[in-house]
Amino acid sequence: MNRRTFLAHLTRTALGGAALAAGRRLHVAEGASPGRDRPNFVVIMADDLGYGDIGCFGSDRVKTPNLDRLAAEGVRFTDFHSSGAVCSPTRAGLVTGRYQQRARVPGVLSVARHRGHGLASDEITFPECLKARGYATGVFGKWHLGYQERFNPVHQGFDEFVGYVSGNVDYISHVDQGGVADWWHGNQLHPEAGYTTHLITKHAVDFIERHKDGPFCIYVAHEAPHYPFQGPNDKADRTVGGKFNTQGSRKDKQAAYKEMVEAMDQGVGQVVAALDRAGLARNTLVLFFSDNGAISLGSNGPLHGHKGQLWEGGHRVPGIAYWPGRIRPGRTSDDTVITLDVFPTLLALAGASAPDGRTIDGTDLGPVLFGEKPLAPRHLFWAMGKQRAVRDGPWKLVRGVQGLTAKVGLYHLGRDLGEKNNLADAEGDRVRAMLAALEAWETEVGANEPMPTES
Repeated sequence: MNRRTFLAHLTRTALGGAALAAGRRLHVAEGASPGRDRPNFVVIMADDLGYGDIGCFGSDRVKTPNLDRLAAEGVRFTDFHSSGAVCSPTRAGLVTGRYQQRARVPGVLSVARHRGHGLASDEITFPECLKARGYATGVFGKWHLGYQERFNPVHQGFDEFVGYVSGNVDYISHVDQGGVADWWHGNQLHPEAGYTTHLITKHAVDFIERHKDGPFCIYVAHEAPHYPFQGPNDKADRTVGGKFNTQGSRKDKQAAYKEMVEAMDQGVGQVVAALDRAGLARNTLVLFFSDNGAISLGSNGPLHGHKGQLWEGGHRVPGIAYWPGRIRPGRTSDDTVITLDVFPTLLALAGASAPDGRTIDGTDLGPVLFGEKPLAPRHLFWAMGKQRAVRDGPWKLVRGVQGLTAKVGLYHLGRDLGEKNNLADAEGDRVRAMLAALEAWETEVGANEPMPTES
């Protein structure tokens, strides 16, 4: 069943009030009432936020009272991962629930080389599936899944889009790294004054207020703390067609970074306050995580490596789930969770179906969130350039990563979170089994195929 046929079928069945029968029926989490009381969803993604960059994950430098509150009143995931170690791949995996290699977005869509490529038009996204269940859908902030108008998120299931399509913009002038104006309302360029973080928050809050009768799903894709390093009171550095430092003109970048994270945290508080004002908090799942680990300017806490690497610091990120009355407060989960899991979790709670015959690589987190039951064992995989990583329970195997002096590295993360003690020589059978699993996965998803420059 192709994308157009699948979506037409979903629309017909939704309008007819019938159960969604096409495709694989996903598990509906305990307590969900998809036909009568569909929950709302707020999915918040930070950009380049490290594992140790917020208070509830150990930061004593950056003040994040709103995120700390969500963690205290919800569940904090200590083993939450992005599916990529850089921006675009994780975002492709998030919206499709599939390894990004399947969607031919294995790396960053750069302004220089990939303006003609984006998320494949036949990929089916979670907002498309939720729309068929009567959801209003919106995305506010960073898209980074295609520059051309045909890749705009309004063509990928989102009713509304306000934000930018590139990897980063000046926080004040909204000019991208290539010197191109990049602030959109829907599929039209629409200049708008304001600090990017504040604008993302403003439009997310406005969407909640306009759709409080629900159900709705919003994807709040913050720019912070990705460069350029600019706080709310800074001036614009970039101009259309001009010359500029892509990192920004601030000399005290550490201070700017702190300001950027704290502004994002304030925005998270405003979104949650909007849910409270509308009386929606007890019927809304809020998820928060980052698209990859921090650069060296940020903090990945006890983890080794940083953004762009498949050490833990490149892809283990802070993760929080908040839902008053449904998620027991004050919990910490050590389950190994990945951003691919968001897609099936939302669909399960909404009573929606994934398309027949289409592999969904994530798993429904309902049992972890509500039943406090462990997830079934599974392998997880990462690929970036020539780097590879595999997880099997507490064991992690890496190959081709910067700084690895052996052919492969094998680490027991339960005992060695910093990936310092390579056990590959002592665990030959385990290494062979994990390499075999990796090679099978590479073949299945096309992990060794280059990313096209045109689609």
